[in-house]
Amino acid sequence: MREQSLTQNSKLKTQNSLQLPIFIMAASYSFDVVSDFDRQELVNAVDQTVREIQNRYDLKDTKTTVELGAESIAVNTDSEFSLDAIHTILQTKAAKRNLSLKIFDYGKVESASGNRVRQEIKLQKGISQEIAKQITKLIREEFKKVQGSIQGDAVRVSAKAKDDLQAVIQRLKQEDYPVALQFTNYR
Repeated sequence: MREQSLTQNSKLKTQNSLQLPIFIMAASYSFDVVSDFDRQELVNAVDQTVREIQNRYDLKDTKTTVELGAESIAVNTDSEFSLDAIHTILQTKAAKRNLSLKIFDYGKVESASGNRVRQEIKLQKGISQEIAKQITKLIREEFKKVQGSIQGDAVRVSAKAKDDLQAVIQRLKQEDYPVALQFTNYR
């Protein structure tokens, strides 16, 4: 009887050994640090800015144009005073729509024909290599159990514990980078 159970066990072992081995890996969690903005919210903020310019008494007769392009906003108005007022309106409308003001890179004010001024506001998107290196260096120095890797215009941060990732997020929020940082793909 005992021999019979041993042979059955050995058959089970041989049947199980034919299956592929299953490796249990330690769970690894990650998130991406990106610099991006919601395009539709920006379109809405620019539309609201144009509407307010048309309704405001001090800007109504300036024939101001605000045009949203693929990677910039072009502003054409009659004076630097009204240009400053338009900046304030645009920043207010963007902030109300949860857009960071760091996405706006104000270009040089140029004089245009007919005593007018023109300015191009570039829209910053993506993390530059220099800032990505600063982020990964900070992670390497302060968090030993966390890995940071540069992937194009984003930084992937991974660790075995979610608490470590939360600590990294809190630490990165404390830093003041020249771009707006978002944390996506948290898994």
